[in-house]
Amino acid sequence: MERADAARNRARILEAAAGLFRVKGAPNVTMDDIARAAGVGRGTLYRRFPDRASIAVALLDEHERVLQEKLIRGEPPLGPGAPASERMAAFYAAMVELLEEHAHLILGSEVGRSRFETGAYGFWRVHVRSLLDGVRDADALVDTLLAPLAPDVYTYQREERGLTPSQISAALARLARAVVA
Repeated sequence: MERADAARNRARILEAAAGLFRVKGAPNVTMDDIARAAGVGRGTLYRRFPDRASIAVALLDEHERVLQEKLIRGEPPLGPGAPASERMAAFYAAMVELLEEHAHLILGSEVGRSRFETGAYGFWRVHVRSLLDGVRDADALVDTLLAPLAPDVYTYQREERGLTPSQISAALARLARAVVA
């Protein structure tokens, strides 16, 4: 059981980090910035969270859990019961929504190889692989199909290329239908 003061500190840290990430972008926020904004000491911060990425992961966790639940038990086409190509297109659309809302957090949680080591990426990987059942070279395709969902790719498309979320979703749906058909 977590002590009440520890729970309050955790909540303050997460709230402060969420605000800083939203305003400055996670890559531009230091652990010192978070400690100051939360009103906690560095030791308190580092005991709870070893780095900025772990804070971003904690903030994202609930959003990703909700999406995972929809993939497992939700209504088709996102949930079971729809053809694999339609489920893949729906997965892409749901991920675009997640990226649109939380790219600033995902950019903070997916640093270098850490993207591939998160539980969420592992879940997305298993989900996409299950949709590729019977597709030739399925194991080689999984990460390729997840690559367009990298937060840096998404933010580049949105900010530099000027694409809308609906344009990105539509292009990914075409990709899903072409590969998974």
